[in-house]
Amino acid sequence: MDTGTGVPAERVALTEGAAALLRELRAEHGPLMFHQSGGCCDGSSPMCYPAGEFRTGASDVHLGDLDAGTPEPVPVWMSRSQFDLWSHTHLTIDVVPGRGAGFSLEAPTGNRFLIRSRLMTDGEAERLP
Repeated sequence: MDTGTGVPAERVALTEGAAALLRELRAEHGPLMFHQSGGCCDGSSPMCYPAGEFRTGASDVHLGDLDAGTPEPVPVWMSRSQFDLWSHTHLTIDVVPGRGAGFSLEAPTGNRFLIRSRLMTDGEAERLP
């Protein structure tokens, strides 16, 4: 949210529920990462992987690192083509009951990660790093 403090804005955040699930997944799988899926089989879902399992490259954009209370931050990535369409939005990773995407680590837990998005304010956009 734009606080007008001059502090750099963030593109991505997470809810406490999502952070709690990430801590559980971290305990079982080690360091984690997200890649925001662009569609196809899993719709448009934040996919959680063991860090490094999903290969990122020049066609991906690093949106930021989440502090989930894990020993290391959780990086969030998105394909450049999807970022071109979503660059004006702030994304919050949340968790809800339901079947997770097939390849995402939360799939067997009975929960799924989802994205809640909103337009960034002009002030936030100006303060992006």
